[in-house]
Amino acid sequence: MNACGVVVEYNPFHNGHYYHLQEARKQTGADCMIACMSGNYLQRGEPAIVSKWTRTKMALSGGADIVIELPYPFATSNAEYFAYGSISILEAMGAEAFCFGSESGNMDDFITAVDVFQSSRHQLDAKISELMAKGYSYPKTSSIAFADIGGQTLDLSTPNNILGFEYVKASVLNGYSIRPETIQRKSAQYHDEELGKGVIASATAIRKAIFSSSSANTADYLPSPSYDLLNEDHSRFNKMNWEMLFPFFKYKVLTSTKEKLSSYYQVEEGLENRIKECVLHAETFNEYMTALKTKRYTWTRLQRASLHIFADAVKEEIKSALKSPPPYLRVLGMSKAGQQYLSHMKKKTPLPFVTTLSKFSHPLLELELRTSAVYYHIAKKSSGTVFNEYAQPPVMFDEREQAFKNS
Repeated sequence: MNACGVVVEYNPFHNGHYYHLQEARKQTGADCMIACMSGNYLQRGEPAIVSKWTRTKMALSGGADIVIELPYPFATSNAEYFAYGSISILEAMGAEAFCFGSESGNMDDFITAVDVFQSSRHQLDAKISELMAKGYSYPKTSSIAFADIGGQTLDLSTPNNILGFEYVKASVLNGYSIRPETIQRKSAQYHDEELGKGVIASATAIRKAIFSSSSANTADYLPSPSYDLLNEDHSRFNKMNWEMLFPFFKYKVLTSTKEKLSSYYQVEEGLENRIKECVLHAETFNEYMTALKTKRYTWTRLQRASLHIFADAVKEEIKSALKSPPPYLRVLGMSKAGQQYLSHMKKKTPLPFVTTLSKFSHPLLELELRTSAVYYHIAKKSSGTVFNEYAQPPVMFDEREQAFKNS
């Protein structure tokens, strides 16, 4: 079977994601689509609006055949480590290609940019260090540095181009055999906050509508199974965002010493002092972030640092995990075609497949368990038992009947 991989968050799964999956399958001729998906926390340093299990169902009903979880350290890191973890998983899964959406839509642009990176790496690093010292954010310095050495064939100021560059770089620098492909994004841009015309809107705009009690307006922008799953989830669980986490985060910060705060990943250069001061006077997460934001650090970078405090993710733990590719393949869900592919791959991949946590142990899974337990505790509306991460088997989907078999 010919497999193609995609790197996703599906927060939530919308029509643009559906288009991407269908076009990726068509462009690569894949028999099996593998989605490497973030768990309950995302690359921008925030909780997913619904759990990974609901998003897995959305993915399977939207055309994915297998959903593999991207472990927390990679899922909540910058673009470089996010891409490294994701492409390593897709390589281990035996995918012949991976396909990403981009503003460019031209694969040659990405290949050229990676070639420039390889041939001028020392110049780029020196320029980036120089600009960082002046207080510029990393994304801004990268774009300027590439332009200064004459390598700006790719616009690295746009989020999907940045991620695409890192995906291709991860593949090339690690000598992976997986082939990169890209599809140009349609209509809405990544950060668009309004739904607009047509049937494709950004996930940012869709989430904004959902939290503004205008979820009925989102029906046109989501595949019907995704829309139904979203409403079903929200009948049982809270809609998750940083405001839901903030009271717990504030308690954590106020009861921690500055020394303890400085032990968490990405809390650097005295940032713990500003965090303690800003959280003390904030009533909401937005108030806290607005006070915390500086020219030196992007909003996303500060959200990630805050999330690591919330998740009790210390520097040594995360840095150790990021030194090597993900050491296992955790299966969140599969279609019948996906099940057939997995049966074939079990004989080929050196990494263990994890389907139930009770049968496998690893420090990364322990981190996943404790962060998930807090997520479900905050998300649940009833007084019932917190979702049992240990016992949850992969979601099974019959693509012919369009039905889930064990949920």
